[in-house]
Amino acid sequence: MERYDVVIVGGAAVGSAAAYFLSAHAGFTGSVLVLEPDPTYTWCATTRSLASVRHQFSTPGNIRMSQFATAFIRGIGETLAVDGQAPEVGFREAGYLFLAGADGLATLRSNHAVQRDCGVDVALLAPDALALRFPWLRVDDLAGASLGLSGEGWLDAHSLMQAFRRKAQAQGVVYRAARAAALLRSGHTVTAVQLEDGATVSCAAVINAAGTGAAALARSAGIALPVQARKRCVFPFHSPEPAPRCPLVIDSNGVYFRPEGTGFLCGVAPPEEQDPECFDFEVPHELFDTVLWPALAHRVPCFEAARVGKPWAGHYDVNTLDHNLILGAHPALDNLLFANGFSGHGLQQSPAVGRALAE
Repeated sequence: MERYDVVIVGGAAVGSAAAYFLSAHAGFTGSVLVLEPDPTYTWCATTRSLASVRHQFSTPGNIRMSQFATAFIRGIGETLAVDGQAPEVGFREAGYLFLAGADGLATLRSNHAVQRDCGVDVALLAPDALALRFPWLRVDDLAGASLGLSGEGWLDAHSLMQAFRRKAQAQGVVYRAARAAALLRSGHTVTAVQLEDGATVSCAAVINAAGTGAAALARSAGIALPVQARKRCVFPFHSPEPAPRCPLVIDSNGVYFRPEGTGFLCGVAPPEEQDPECFDFEVPHELFDTVLWPALAHRVPCFEAARVGKPWAGHYDVNTLDHNLILGAHPALDNLLFANGFSGHGLQQSPAVGRALAE
């Protein structure tokens, strides 16, 4: 039976960040194995995400993690360089813009106070100031907005993940194309990871970074993890007119859009009652015509002539308790760490979570 000091189940952004920080830690001299069933990363949440970083959360913990991510990404060329080759992740700090109607203004202001206490570079804008800054935006039905002035934006998710992966491998981490089928335990200890092909790998510790497969993996060790896979779809579209200096806009109805190349990306989360656990990648194409296009055309009049491109679907690993991540050791198992339930924030929280897991 093979043996590694640490086995990380899941080699996308979170698992690879943990592998990097662990192998880079001066106090760690052990061996690390990362198990990833999809070595092309075609279907993982990381590469199908909107790949964004925001500081405008309502809780200090989430804010601090994203602030750490921004600082890390800004210095990534030096930190994750391998053999003199620096990674480039194309971080574009164009900000987030949250729009609010009269019923959402109090929440916007409350969140703003928390963000300012954490040092977030963010501004509250009245509708007239919003119209001056973004003249292509309809504001007559808005009561205010919150704009991130620096530190927020989007990047190339695949490049960030691969940068973590390459650096971890350069530091001795072993990656294997394999699916973890079960955790084998004895009392309060995980003793080994059983692979889908029947092989087993013994270990001193396990990190569950399995994304939408995290609940099944935890269940194999007798633990009920409140994480479900929820489908999210992204629709590219082109507009006949530009929207200069466009940030990532989140409307009061939840519809979002941001620039991408010469066009835009958009989407919306379905209502809770229409959001069951789901593992397929089928795109409901009617969503654009019935929900997204009317909302886009209302908020940005030139989007009325938008032409939709080829959409794609991915999955969030949603924490059904409160949509915040589950991080750290489980009280029933001494050597099992969880990093699950990111609910769409995994990429931006991966640097901070990777460091936390390593420590």
